[in-house]
Amino acid sequence: MSKLLVVTINRAIARFFTLEAATLSESDSDEQILVEHESISSAEGELSGKALWTNVQSGRNRGASGKAHRYDDHRQNHKLEFERRFAKSIATHLMDLAQTHQVRQLTIIATPQILGLMREVFTPLSPKQLKLNELARDLCHLKPHELHDYLAIKGQLPARSRL
Repeated sequence: MSKLLVVTINRAIARFFTLEAATLSESDSDEQILVEHESISSAEGELSGKALWTNVQSGRNRGASGKAHRYDDHRQNHKLEFERRFAKSIATHLMDLAQTHQVRQLTIIATPQILGLMREVFTPLSPKQLKLNELARDLCHLKPHELHDYLAIKGQLPARSRL
């Protein structure tokens, strides 16, 4: 059972890690490593702009005088709603994992926009005894050991021993 949960989030994917005891050798019995448990993805976040808006007109219109003018198709509002729905699904998943692993500390690492949405949707759900740390960065591309090393430098995790 881990007491620490780490989640990395960008607009397309959320990865969930816990800090677990390493079982490599008897001499390093107190060594802990980040272990990735699962990930969830946002279908809208993975699509390119063109694929996401295939049924929307070009955003340009010609008047009777032949001059073109732009109109707003509210894409930014839709993108924000897609991200808000993704943040809600992540928050629900975090609550389930926090209960399953009896987590006492949660570190959320996300792009700034997603981090703001996570504050909005997760803070009302989170238990009072859960210590919450935040980092506004996109670190979803890092491997578990790279993420562990980065968080150790930031003072969020104990450093790994070098074998």
